[in-house]
Amino acid sequence: MKEMEACLQSAGKAREADYASSASAGASPGGGDQPEANNNTTTTSATATARGEGAKGAAKGQPKGEVVGEEGPAQLHPALLGASAALEMKPLWDEFHQLGTEMIVTKAGRRMFPTFQVRVLGLEPLQQYILMMDFVPVDDKRYRYAFHNSSWIVAGKADPVSPPRIHVHPDSPAEGAQWMKQVVSFDKLKLTNNQLDHNGHIILNSMHRYQPRFHVVVMQPQGKGGAGAAAAAAAAARIEDFKTFIFPETSFTAVTAYQNQRVS
Repeated sequence: MKEMEACLQSAGKAREADYASSASAGASPGGGDQPEANNNTTTTSATATARGEGAKGAAKGQPKGEVVGEEGPAQLHPALLGASAALEMKPLWDEFHQLGTEMIVTKAGRRMFPTFQVRVLGLEPLQQYILMMDFVPVDDKRYRYAFHNSSWIVAGKADPVSPPRIHVHPDSPAEGAQWMKQVVSFDKLKLTNNQLDHNGHIILNSMHRYQPRFHVVVMQPQGKGGAGAAAAAAAAARIEDFKTFIFPETSFTAVTAYQNQRVS
């Protein structure tokens, strides 16, 4: 797990993905037509870290395969240049999004519904990749559901951010050919509101809004010094070794029980 987290943390100085910009660039918050995943409107290339700081700041007009960070442009790893992802069950996600998607969180952990599933394309067939997800707050607010007008309203400032966690797909690492031959399902991922969870579940605050993010990470070859040295060398060369995909229609409000009866 430390090795996998290092892959994302190596890009810690890159700007984070902008949820709002992604939505305005092509996918309507109400669940309109989603542009293709490889046209860089719903795909942000290595612009997000696993620190859980929210979805902010994607640069417009950014050259394909280049990431702009505090130290200048960084080059995307060659094995990621053609990578793209398409959300499965998009009509269902759109339907939920129009109503205001809610995800149940429990102390023991609850699987997502709809399940997050993607089809990955454009990977190098023999290259090893790690696929993972994390969740970032959409904003810094806490919400409550107003039953008299069937809508969510701001109830105050967000609770302290939970310790950020990454869910690594259990088939990782695997060759690109393996990932591309079938739909990738994150059906093992569970959401919890237990701040002391020791089961590796994703910790979220109830009545807060979150954006799932999907990451494709290149498995670095291990020479002398192992993966840590390889990640450090990639960072020094300003090569980003992961690519992040955000689908705005998968954003949701975490709840302990469904608030909107039309969602349940």
